[in-house]
Amino acid sequence: MAALNISLEPHLVEILTPLKPLLPSELATQLLPYVSEPALPTVPYPLLQSISQWTRTAEGLLVLQSASLDPHSYSMVALLAGTTTSPERKFAAYTPEKSPEEAEALKRAERRAITYLINALLSILGSGFAAWWAAGKTGWRSEWQVLFALLVAAVVAIAEAVLYLIWDSRRSNKRPRRKLKISPEKRNQAVVKEVEASRGETGVPAGLRQRVKG
Repeated sequence: MAALNISLEPHLVEILTPLKPLLPSELATQLLPYVSEPALPTVPYPLLQSISQWTRTAEGLLVLQSASLDPHSYSMVALLAGTTTSPERKFAAYTPEKSPEEAEALKRAERRAITYLINALLSILGSGFAAWWAAGKTGWRSEWQVLFALLVAAVVAIAEAVLYLIWDSRRSNKRPRRKLKISPEKRNQAVVKEVEASRGETGVPAGLRQRVKG
C-alpha cells in the first residue's frame, strides 16, 4: 500500500516552520522541502507521525519548552486538524455496516425471493405438462401438443415474471434507506483512534481514510 499524504495547509506550515532548526538532523532534512518556498501541496503522513512522536520524547519536550513552543500543537490531532488525507487520491465511498435487524431482514427477503422463483418454475412446468396432457386427450397430434404446452408455459412464465417484478418493486420501496451523516466531531474521533492505534508502530495506519475538518 502506498504511503498516505496529508494536504499541507498554511496553518500546518506555520506550525512546522519553527521546528526546522530544533529537530534532529534527519527529521530536519526531511521536513525542509515542506517548509521552504515554494511549499509542496502535501506532506507524508509518516513524517508528521515521526515529528509528533519526537515532540513527546523527553528531549523533544525540553527543546519545545526552551523555544516557548506548545507541545500540544504537535499532537497528531492538532497536526491533522483542517487537513485532507491524500487529496490526490480517490477513495471509495464509505458504506456503513448493516445492523443485525437489517441483515436479518435482507436474509428473509432473499429466502422469500428464492421460494417465489421455485414456485414460479414449478407453476410453469406444471402448466406446460397439464396443457400437453390435456391436448393429448383431445386427440391432437404430438407436434401440436408440444406447441400448445410451450404456449401455455410461456404465458404462465410471463405472468409470473410480471408478478415478481411488482412484488420486488414494492419490497424495494418499503426497504428503509440509511443516510450516512458524519459530524466533524465523529471525524475527529476516528482520526484520534487511528493515531492512538499507530503509536509505537513504524508503518502508516492502513485504515486512515477520513477527512478531518477543523
